[in-house]
Amino acid sequence: MNQRTHQRGGHRRRFTRRRTVAALTAAVATGAAVATGAVLTSSAGAAATWPTAKGTRAVSSTIEVSGTLDGGMKRYYGSGELGGDGQDEGQDPVFKLKDGAVLKNVILGAPAADGVHCTGSCTLQNVWWEDVGEDAATFKGTSTSAKYTVTGGGARKASDKVFQFNGAGTLTVRNFDVADFGKLVRACGNCGKQYTRHVVVDGVTVTAPGKSLVGINSNYGDTATLRNVTITGDSKKKITPCERYRGNSSGKEPSKIGSGPDGEHCLYSASDITYK
Repeated sequence: MNQRTHQRGGHRRRFTRRRTVAALTAAVATGAAVATGAVLTSSAGAAATWPTAKGTRAVSSTIEVSGTLDGGMKRYYGSGELGGDGQDEGQDPVFKLKDGAVLKNVILGAPAADGVHCTGSCTLQNVWWEDVGEDAATFKGTSTSAKYTVTGGGARKASDKVFQFNGAGTLTVRNFDVADFGKLVRACGNCGKQYTRHVVVDGVTVTAPGKSLVGINSNYGDTATLRNVTITGDSKKKITPCERYRGNSSGKEPSKIGSGPDGEHCLYSASDITYK
């Protein structure tokens, strides 16, 4: 635990945001799709359809998942030791997924603590974060062949990172909605052990405000591939699609060294990003 700060994305939070009761219940009615338990995704450019929770469950200690856990569109939220409303580093997750585990049809309400941890390859299918806590999900596998897949779902109110990529392998975020956020994906900039990481963002709908979609460490050979991304409400193009950093393993703040497509690390073209 005393090395936890070396396992984050290189940006310590300096403030907290109070969660309100409204955050537990705020959602938009979704009609028959939720009633049947269908996966709620939105094609690129379509507005997110946020699900209505089918019941709630308070979680006072981390739920460990092996195999598949289907939450049935129930809202899970932290209580007790997981119930703080701050965004300080070092919190435990609501769900901890073992290698190969699948978490699907889950809504994480507030407080959401440190969301979901994947200890190896994992799949997050139709998972929705109503109010991101420390991070929505952290990917921590150590194998270069690890594959982490986020398909469908969405996240909002992330004052810093949505997805924290600490481990090795490839993270794919597909048909996902993100709104009011700092960074969608950040490859760890100052972990005590560093890896080459690959990120694929495909069919993601972004609603401003936000700061950046992907931050990677070019000195470790990271890549970020962006396709079919739609950004709404950002007429001045303040959201940076891809940022390159010089990462380190000493825990120091990583330095930003560039942004935009470069044909080697940030892999996309202007046609891959649509502004509305």
